[in-house]
Amino acid sequence: MDDRRSDFYQSLRSRIRTWLDKHGEGFRHARLLLVAPDLFHLLCRLALDHRIHASEKAKLAAAIAYFVAPIDVFPDIFMGPFAFLDDVAVAAFALNSVINAGQGEIAKELWAGDGDVLALIQQVVSSADELLGVGVWKRLRSLFE
Repeated sequence: MDDRRSDFYQSLRSRIRTWLDKHGEGFRHARLLLVAPDLFHLLCRLALDHRIHASEKAKLAAAIAYFVAPIDVFPDIFMGPFAFLDDVAVAAFALNSVINAGQGEIAKELWAGDGDVLALIQQVVSSADELLGVGVWKRLRSLFE
């Protein structure tokens, strides 16, 4: 396998696709799991972009750290790719903060995924209670506010 395909982004995409192929038939949040690698990629690109203010970069860095931590609200090692739903919600919350700080155009410029990133982020943030449960989402959000 070449270096391009063995990076975290490609590895994550492969793990999620494999899990969905085996266990995800009919899983209603499958599309959100599939954007996990794209959201992670955007978090990293924005965190490295010189146009993003340092206070927003701190939020992005916290979301990146949460994303790669093996133990979080839904531990990846126990729950498999399904556990990336909390990572997706945290990433969307951090990205929403950047967008609300007036950096939406930069986010759109750096987005490597499919579709409208701004609409996707709004969809995830507005449905996070349903995805994770009200109590879980409230606790996660308080960590990043």
